[in-house]
Amino acid sequence: MQDVIIIGAGPAGLTAALYAGRYRLRTLLLEKSMVGGQIVLSPTIENFPGFPGGIKTSELIERLAQQVKDVGVDIEYNEAVEITLKEENAPAIYTVKTNDVIYKTKTLIVATGAKAKELGVLGERRFVGKGVSYCATCDAPLFRDKEVVVVGGGDRAVEEALYLCEYARKVKIIHRRKDLRAAQILQEKALRNPRIELVLDSVIEEILGEERVRGVRVRNVLTKEILELSCQGIFIFVGIIPQTSFLRNLLQLDDNGFIITDQSMQASRLGVFACGDCRAKSLYQVINACGDAAQAAYSAHRYILGG
Repeated sequence: MQDVIIIGAGPAGLTAALYAGRYRLRTLLLEKSMVGGQIVLSPTIENFPGFPGGIKTSELIERLAQQVKDVGVDIEYNEAVEITLKEENAPAIYTVKTNDVIYKTKTLIVATGAKAKELGVLGERRFVGKGVSYCATCDAPLFRDKEVVVVGGGDRAVEEALYLCEYARKVKIIHRRKDLRAAQILQEKALRNPRIELVLDSVIEEILGEERVRGVRVRNVLTKEILELSCQGIFIFVGIIPQTSFLRNLLQLDDNGFIITDQSMQASRLGVFACGDCRAKSLYQVINACGDAAQAAYSAHRYILGG
């Protein structure tokens, strides 16, 4: 029997584990693949407080993981595949089934994060790994001195476009609106970079190629004009999909699959809390994922104490 099981070891899950460990709760942290979550796909974090000039993502995650280890919480690499409510009366008891073991716990903190959203256009799935990518950090070196397209207008898209400029000869940012949505400081960097070109008010209709990507067909949403842009790679950053499908029969989710919580991070079931990118909110950043997690751990602790 655990006091709390935390599912997911991204920044939110690691922070929740740190706080739970400091509360001396019997804590189990489950992670199905690798510590760090989606943020490890970005090479640096420039806006995390306390690190002027930014910090390497890998270093920040290593520091968080070390803090978790220091308070006596171990990370188990196993996937939570099913969660059921064992006893409904408060305090509720939940069972968490993994591929190998079934655990019982008094509380749950869901920090499963999210994955990249697909464009859903012709050619996208066909060319995954053959020019289509959702991770510039992973694949940018493959496009040295080549032309690439970045799809999206938010922080992640512009950050990745700037990173790609270290390798690619030309980076075209395609965005469906007339203005980018990224932080102003990122927009300023992009506009100053001679390798970046903006293609605004435009959407991709098809990814073209034979064996590998050779271009994209783009439609201007205002003029309806269709043009083809030559490129050897396309990097897609158009949003995220929460990793919550296994919770549909347990928790209340919004129309996009994000977990609905109150300000204490309490989900629709007693003793279940959510934090980070799997939670319904307006801002998805590492800093507020960590804030969510601190609150979730505090709320779990209060719940166990009966307060």
